[in-house]
Amino acid sequence: MSSVTPSVSPQPAPPPADEPLQQLPIIDLQNFAFDEAGLDRIAGHVDRVFSDIGFCYLANTGVPIEQMQAVFAASKAFHAQPQAAKDTLAINDFHRGYMAPKTSVIVTSSVAKVTKPNNSESLMVMHEVAEDDPRFGQALQGPNQWPADLPGFRDTVAAYNAALQGLAQRFTQIIARALGFAPEALDRFFERPTTFLRLLHYPSHPDAAEDEFGSAPHTDYGFITILLQDGVGGLEVRRRGGGWIRATPIPGTFVVNVGDILSRWTNGRWQSTPHRVQNKATIDRYSVPFFFDPDMAETISCLPGLVPAGETPRFEPVIYGDYLMERIDKNYQYRKTAG
Repeated sequence: MSSVTPSVSPQPAPPPADEPLQQLPIIDLQNFAFDEAGLDRIAGHVDRVFSDIGFCYLANTGVPIEQMQAVFAASKAFHAQPQAAKDTLAINDFHRGYMAPKTSVIVTSSVAKVTKPNNSESLMVMHEVAEDDPRFGQALQGPNQWPADLPGFRDTVAAYNAALQGLAQRFTQIIARALGFAPEALDRFFERPTTFLRLLHYPSHPDAAEDEFGSAPHTDYGFITILLQDGVGGLEVRRRGGGWIRATPIPGTFVVNVGDILSRWTNGRWQSTPHRVQNKATIDRYSVPFFFDPDMAETISCLPGLVPAGETPRFEPVIYGDYLMERIDKNYQYRKTAG
């Protein structure tokens, strides 16, 4: 893999405990080319950051910047199509396809009472499930939908998706190490991962009211999110003590955050942090989040050794697929219509 060296400043020292964090931390992976001591240093940094705010930038991941640029170009080409062309790919029962603006409301948000729909549109691509797969036809186990009139679109998006899945699987071994386990300890949960790649477009909305969002305050459902954002900005992350930090775009990096399932797995040691998007710029914003989650059939319960002696786990075990479907069924208009 080729190296990406983003334009980043050296990692600043953490602020004193009584001083609020002003910038998301940067974790430099140096393309994972480390000895054991280097990997342990990265893992220790991940543990501190995910315990404190649950968000960071990842630099030097090995994903070529040309591939980042290509997926943005593909997304812009898709969203530039006539509305009628996009509507032919309307999201299907397997949660794959085009979501028109203002068709999702995050009613399951644990951090805000959300009543207005998100002002964004997107194309959702998930893990591929072949027709001869025993899971085919079950919840979220079906075909992706691809535009017919955009040459090269499918190949570009599929290649980016594969690169992000590889990054997520390697980073999962860093996560296991950060929690005190062998690097491969979590691998079995991701032999058939549940993945979502979302090509998001946020229209410019400079006069947005305080309760109007491209993405209303929420936490992510799953394990980790790896976000590629353009240079427009608009993502904000809530500090533990209150207030919001702008996740200012840094070229060549990803923004990575803990999801609800990973927080549950760690008994709350790591934070699934609320975040939101308001595009108050005078130009449109594009972002490409990749959500990397366990197999839907896996039972998620607190990992061994992460519950203090004499205490009970903070969260009951859940089957990931049940947990996920409850949220999808409540948050997306097409699910209610189908129901």
